Amino acid sequence: MNISVPRRVTAVAALAALALAGLTGTSATARPAEAAGAAAAPDISLAAVKQHLTDLQSIATSNGGNRAHGRAGYKASIDFVKAKLDAAGYTTSLQTFTTSGATGYNLIADWPGGDPNQVLMSGSHLDSVTSGPGINDNGSGSAAILETALAVSRAGYQPSKHLRFAWWGAEELGLVGSKYYVNNLATTERSKIKGYLNFDMIGSPNPGYFVYDDDPTIEKTFKDYYAGLGIQTEIETEGDGRSDHAPFKNVGVPVGGLFSGADYTKTSAQAQKWGGTAGQAFDRCYHSSCDTTANINDTALDRNSDAIAHAVWTLSAGSTTPPTGKVFENTADVSIPDNGAAVTSTVNVTGVTGNAPSNLAVGVDIVHTYKGDLIVDLVAPDGSVYNLHNRTGGSADNIVQTYTVNASSEVANGAWKLRVQDKASADTGYINAFKLTFP
Repeated sequence: MNISVPRRVTAVAALAALALAGLTGTSATARPAEAAGAAAAPDISLAAVKQHLTDLQSIATSNGGNRAHGRAGYKASIDFVKAKLDAAGYTTSLQTFTTSGATGYNLIADWPGGDPNQVLMSGSHLDSVTSGPGINDNGSGSAAILETALAVSRAGYQPSKHLRFAWWGAEELGLVGSKYYVNNLATTERSKIKGYLNFDMIGSPNPGYFVYDDDPTIEKTFKDYYAGLGIQTEIETEGDGRSDHAPFKNVGVPVGGLFSGADYTKTSAQAQKWGGTAGQAFDRCYHSSCDTTANINDTALDRNSDAIAHAVWTLSAGSTTPPTGKVFENTADVSIPDNGAAVTSTVNVTGVTGNAPSNLAVGVDIVHTYKGDLIVDLVAPDGSVYNLHNRTGGSADNIVQTYTVNASSEVANGAWKLRVQDKASADTGYINAFKLTFP
């Protein structure tokens, strides 16, 4: 996604980053980044988040056009998310409840490790209304936290706090699923949850950038992130108490979250600040049949997904363990021409039997002053292309990340290439290293 943000960090962003440093007791650079000494949050792939939305749309289409509580589409949605988390190494559980004469489901996923007495929890409701597939409300939040959870797994992230993700049922009937979860937690278990982050509608087609004003630390984490991108935020008031953070807040759990707007009207001042159309609802398809994959603003979805990962990494504070296995690496520097032709770094894989794995670890180390200029692809020996990064991340610099690619259709042995192209002017860099790890 091509995001238009300032190329040079403003003084406001610098002050915001320094304020975060004071909050956490560590230093910070003047851009949206994690504190020094903590693992950096990965860039969340917009394409991957949108693929989850496409899958949820297909589930709705195959099940009467919705994913509502008590309908087949909701159970299929839960099963879809659970399967991905199980494959990624999460400990998952289905919590059942009954409302409106039907069985409801909450999905809880715990990432192994971290202090069990210090839990950071992120959640989104997965159900739609009966009148439509619910892709913005709330496939958007559900897909973003799913991809964030999968990014935790791919990175081998070892947070200090214990990470827990949740997908709630029957939110549209009055926060039924999240209330059931909170009400059935023992007091001692509630006290272990040190923060709950809620994401309900984050890809509205005429978007705003709203931050919950509940817990000051969580609120500041999101605000500072957006300040680093040069984006003004507003306090979320439209849905206050109307989403799944409310049950947590009511029992004293610190809460926060993001929201891109529902059926309220965008003002002229908001349109001037964020773009879009004044006098029109943030989401004209709210609770309607037109809430499909066409009802998503890619820029808002991309920015908010990255903000979610930033908050999870920042508030849980930990490190990354690189994957282990048979490693093939090229550490020769390759200059990346400014706004020029694509360049490649090659590793030659030998001695691996059969096809590449479904979880091929692709280690990318690119030094560049503006990663939002870059398109990065993995090119298999037969020429097949797997996109890793497509001009996301805005004004942040460098790409140091391990991606997981399903390369099971490719013969393992041969020349694999990391292909990088700079698509805009004014910033420079080079490929520092490229490696493939076969488990």
